[in-house]
Amino acid sequence: MPAELVGGILAAARDEFVFANDIEVTLEANPSSSDVRRFDEFRSAGVNRASVGVQALDDDALRLLGRTHSVLDAINAVRNAASIFPRCSFDLICARQHQSLNSWSEELHRALDLGAKHMSLYQLTVEPGTVFGDRYARGQLRGLPDENLSADMYALTQEVTAQYGLSAYEVSNHASHGEECRHNLIYWNSEDWIGIGPGAHGRMTIENRRHATVHYSKPAKWLDAVGSGGTGEESRTPLSTEETVEERLFMGLRLTNGIALDDLGEAFAETTRRKALSDMIDSGHLMLSAGRIQATASGRMVLNAVLRRLLA
Repeated sequence: MPAELVGGILAAARDEFVFANDIEVTLEANPSSSDVRRFDEFRSAGVNRASVGVQALDDDALRLLGRTHSVLDAINAVRNAASIFPRCSFDLICARQHQSLNSWSEELHRALDLGAKHMSLYQLTVEPGTVFGDRYARGQLRGLPDENLSADMYALTQEVTAQYGLSAYEVSNHASHGEECRHNLIYWNSEDWIGIGPGAHGRMTIENRRHATVHYSKPAKWLDAVGSGGTGEESRTPLSTEETVEERLFMGLRLTNGIALDDLGEAFAETTRRKALSDMIDSGHLMLSAGRIQATASGRMVLNAVLRRLLA
């Protein structure tokens, strides 16, 4: 995307909304197109935070992940971003093919030594209907770690990032104090956001009821809808109280500080739900502190299973 288009989008947004004085404007960037000149142009257009899609600091792993950049490209992109933007972040993926605990430890230390104040550290997830899902179904995704090794990698990640002062504030996100990603916190705290553009999803409170919005996924169809005076929305659906509570729980428990029990309303007044919550507390996967439900360290490691139990 050219910087002029970024500036135009921000100008249009400024015409419609009142910007906060400390507004966060994040741009996601690929290392293969992240030279200083382009970053400088984006900064002049109004971007003040960059998120660089590093994904791995291993050239063989980058090839397996289908990335076109090299480790050197990635390191240069992170350094360029740090020299231009007041705030920046980058991501890495672990639990990859043929990856050992020692190799992940070395890669993680190397990444942290770059000095970023925010890092997103995800485990590779194989989803049906994706390129990786198709490869896995055909038996072409060999060398993935088993559950025990994946758990060890997660535990090591928490330990090492804490040593560098980047504690986890969310299951996969780590930051020094004050460097947390603000737009992601909006999603995890189940606040309102407007999704704009092809395939964009949003959540909006209209007349005291939460609505889910979905835009047309095909760019041509979205452009036609907007060009004929529409918003590009394919649907706007009011969410039930149950759906709203489930989203709050699903997203809020990803955060280290959890979710206020009061925010769950009457959904957890019901006996079965109370029993599930009590069982998860007794098992050490959840804790209740100052009126907030929080996943413990062991609970975050198996958060999907905890959520399935609570939402059953």
